[in-house]
Amino acid sequence: MATHDHPHDHDHEGCGPDAGHGHDHSSHDHDHDHDHDHDHHDHGLFGHHHHEPASYGAAFAIGITLNVVYVMAEALWGFWAHALALLADAGHNLSDVLGLAAAWLAHRLAQRAPSTRFTYGLKRSTIISALFNAMLLMLVTGGIVWEAVLRLLHPAPVAGWTVTIVAAIGILINGGTALLLMRGSQSDLNIRGAFLHMASDALMSLAVVVSGLVIVFTGWTILDPIVSLLVSIVIVLGTWSLLRGSLDMALDAVPRGIDPDRVEDALLGLEGVQGVHHLHIWPMSTTETALTVHLVADTRSTRPDSLLRNATRLLVERFDISHPTFQIEEEGCAGHDTACRAPTPAPI
Repeated sequence: MATHDHPHDHDHEGCGPDAGHGHDHSSHDHDHDHDHDHDHHDHGLFGHHHHEPASYGAAFAIGITLNVVYVMAEALWGFWAHALALLADAGHNLSDVLGLAAAWLAHRLAQRAPSTRFTYGLKRSTIISALFNAMLLMLVTGGIVWEAVLRLLHPAPVAGWTVTIVAAIGILINGGTALLLMRGSQSDLNIRGAFLHMASDALMSLAVVVSGLVIVFTGWTILDPIVSLLVSIVIVLGTWSLLRGSLDMALDAVPRGIDPDRVEDALLGLEGVQGVHHLHIWPMSTTETALTVHLVADTRSTRPDSLLRNATRLLVERFDISHPTFQIEEEGCAGHDTACRAPTPAPI
């Protein structure tokens, strides 16, 4: 995704336009410093900078088109050959289309500009999409495990060559789509969800090709459910981190790769900062992080605008936290001391 700068500067009584996105509430002069400096950086999946292409629209479009054609061809072939297995696999591959479509929609929604109703935009849709893809992948894999167990208990004939050919085509389509999304999967949990969906299906197709060829030449039909179970275990293990990561984000957990203690220590190291409290860090999307914090500072020796500017730069450069909001309090103020809070401004 591209880097965007959306400065919204509101200078009230003494805070220059270069100050960080913050609120300076002092107990005596009640200066209100508001500056919204939103630097949209692409964060790595684990909290590092990544400068990815602005859009993966082409990759999603190609992947969805190929998978739709594949599902239609597989369904028609299944009807023509009266192959229930192919029809079932076509239904399974339909989940690929749904997963890709959800990830693409979220990717597009995240690029929409903020509005008066959605003041941060629709970036959080990427978290919902990642969670949806993880749950969908787990659900589909569970269906495969169930079918494999039934096959172990009640062996059924396997059309070796037909299954092998269809699976080989699936490797090309799912594997090719996964390659298109692989780069973005390193920095965006939403794209990673779509990538894992495609890569998992490519792996399953590869296993089917191998087992299909072995069945053709040996007749060991029991190999089909055994291989399906083994590959399903690999897929579940690979999807677990996606499920846990997306669920953490949905619950506003501190993004992985960001240590709140290190953030607090870094803020305390700024000139003029005497204390830090009410520190909150949460993901706005699968690539952007927000923070709010109260800074207790000696406003007699440190200009609030300079402190806000330095704090904003620190958080962006060292922690990739691109949406910080600060409240500055005078030294000695307690976090809940009403005397330290500025009065509500009168309507203009």
